[in-house]
Amino acid sequence: MSDPGKIRKPVREEMAQFEAYFGRMMKSNIPLLKIILNYVFRRKGKQMRPLLVLLTAKLNGGIGEPAYIAATLIELLHTASLVHDDVVDDASERRGALSVNALWNSKIAVLMGDYMLSKGLLISIEKNRTDMLEITSEAVKSMTEGELLQLQKSRKLNLSEEDYFRIIRGKTAALIAACTACGARSATDNPDTIQLMKDFGETLGIAFQIRDDILDYNGNSLTGKKSGNDIKEKKITLPLIHALEKASLPQKRHILRIIGNKKKSRSEIDEVIRFVTEKGGLEYATERMFQYRDKARAILDTYPPSEVREALCEFVNYTVTRDK
Repeated sequence: MSDPGKIRKPVREEMAQFEAYFGRMMKSNIPLLKIILNYVFRRKGKQMRPLLVLLTAKLNGGIGEPAYIAATLIELLHTASLVHDDVVDDASERRGALSVNALWNSKIAVLMGDYMLSKGLLISIEKNRTDMLEITSEAVKSMTEGELLQLQKSRKLNLSEEDYFRIIRGKTAALIAACTACGARSATDNPDTIQLMKDFGETLGIAFQIRDDILDYNGNSLTGKKSGNDIKEKKITLPLIHALEKASLPQKRHILRIIGNKKKSRSEIDEVIRFVTEKGGLEYATERMFQYRDKARAILDTYPPSEVREALCEFVNYTVTRDK
C-alpha cells in the first residue's frame, strides 16, 4: 500500500496556501450561497485533484499563484460535476453526508453547479489564464460526451471494450489529465512538457477508473460496502465485458437479461458477481490496470529523481491499491 503522507509531504505548505487562496476566491455576499458553499467545501474529501495539480507544477518548475489558480479551476469543475451528477442520479448522499439536492432541492443544486462553473470562468478571465480555461473547457466537453455515450450504450447493453475505454477517457481520465496539464502549464510554457503531463494524467485516470470498477465487484471484502452498484445501475464495465466475451451465448443472454432488469434481487446481483469472478473478469481488468500504471510510471521515469517525483510515484501506487 502507498503512504498518503508521503504523497502530500512535498507540497504540504502549498496545500495550506491553496486552501486560503480558494477561500478568498469563493467569498460571496449572498447568504444562501455562502451557506451552501460552506457546506459543500467543508466536505471536500481527500482533495486529490488539487494535490495532483500542485505536485505536477512543482515537478515542472515550481508553485506560484498560477498553480493556485489552476487548482481552484479544477476544484470548482470537479465539485460542480459532482453536484450536477447527484441531481442526474437523484442521489441523496455524497461522501457520507446529504447531497445539495437532498438538503435543499434539485433546482438549487443545478444553480450551485452552474455558479461554480461560471466562477471558474470568471477567475480564469480575471487572472488572464485563458490557457487554463481552454484545458478545463476541453475536459468538461469530454466528460459530457463520455457520460452521454455511457447512457446510450447502457440502454442497448452492447458495450465493447473499445467503447468502455472511450467512456472512461471522457468521464474520468479527462479531468485527471486537466489536473496534470494545468499543473504543468502553471510552471512552464513548453508544449511538449504540458502534453507529456497531460498524457500522464490521462493514463493515471484510466487506471483510477479501472480500479473503481474492480472494487464494485469485491466491495464486501475490501470496503465493507455492498458490491454490485454498477450492476444495479446497468453499467457494463471492464470486468463484465471480459467475462461476457468468455461466456457461451446462452450464458451471455442470461447475464444480460439480469443486467437489463430494472429491479434486481440481491441473489441475482451475486450471481453476476460470481459469473464475472469465475470467467476471469477481475484478473483481466487488474492486468489492464497494471498496464496503465506502468505507462504512468514510465512517464515519471523521464524526470530526474526527486521528492516530488517519488510522491507522484506514490500517487500512482495509491491509485491502483486504494480500497475505496
